[in-house]
Amino acid sequence: MKLAPLLLTAGGLCALAANPTELPTNLKILKDLFDNSPEDILAHIEATPLKAKIVREVEMSTSSMSLDSALPTVTGHGMGDSCFEPGMKSITKGIGSRTGSYAVCIPTGNNILSDTINGFLMPMDKSIDVFAAKIRADPKLAGGFNAIGFSQGNSLIRGYIHRYNDPPVNTFISVHGTVMGVAAFPQCFQQGKPLGLICKALAEVLGDLAYNGLVQNILFQADYYRDPKRTNSQAYLKHSQIARWNNEDSTNVNATYTANFGKVKKFAMVKALKDSMVFPNQCEHWGSEPDGSFGEPLTMNETKFYKQNLFGLKDADAAGKIFYETTPGDHLQFSDKELYGWVDKYFLGKTDAPEIQV
Repeated sequence: MKLAPLLLTAGGLCALAANPTELPTNLKILKDLFDNSPEDILAHIEATPLKAKIVREVEMSTSSMSLDSALPTVTGHGMGDSCFEPGMKSITKGIGSRTGSYAVCIPTGNNILSDTINGFLMPMDKSIDVFAAKIRADPKLAGGFNAIGFSQGNSLIRGYIHRYNDPPVNTFISVHGTVMGVAAFPQCFQQGKPLGLICKALAEVLGDLAYNGLVQNILFQADYYRDPKRTNSQAYLKHSQIARWNNEDSTNVNATYTANFGKVKKFAMVKALKDSMVFPNQCEHWGSEPDGSFGEPLTMNETKFYKQNLFGLKDADAAGKIFYETTPGDHLQFSDKELYGWVDKYFLGKTDAPEIQV
């Protein structure tokens, strides 16, 4: 989740702290480019390592299985990616071929330019509103669907489930997903080891910035950023969009989020064991950093979300709805066989599926 340390100067941060109605200098420049010259933003994105972390093209599946009216599939793309990129096109088409049913990638923009940029500069809740509107406008999805997200695309799907889930998500596969947010930045950490001084410093700087209402209404990534040292702060509880989904503010609990989460029949969570983009990668399995400090990441069952059943996680687990998968490599590194194996197992219920031909 490559974020604003690369976009923000110390002077800009000081300006925001002194005047919370004014954007930091570089964020304001970025916002102005978005309004007036979005092509320039895409050029900046292309120049970052983000493009190395989007999904690759996959081979089409040739399934010999007998399928019985499989549900349609919705796919959601990650940050820096787009439904209009070759990788997402091929994955969506391949899943449709594998299930023998309709499959569609739902963009938040209407072309590769706007869809890519919206992954940064359309806030998370607004992105979900657009995502939901496009789902509801598609008559082929009216009876419900399965969903599979990649990286940040899983935040879209999780938010859709909490806030809408009508038409309903039957099964949700999260591939290397940001479902529980992130607590650090790419390439400044190593999974399984404590955060170093630089990574902690970056986290502290963004922490001051992220939970300002202005930034929450501009940067998608700030909306799912969970700085464990600030999760009890009023700024986080008041402004953070993921805090609301998690029902972390006991004075503002949304029962609809829990009820909608409970309607999903299966959650298949795929974790990358060497993920260099999502920290801690335990978040990909509904885990998190402990509140108050950067420490040993908590497993799902150890978190307050689970123990207090804040949004229905404990209920889903008790009902046998949560499943875990892992991949051995880095972020969004998975094989065609793994992808189609998840589809077979969780969308088609084929636990004894034949060898996957691609």
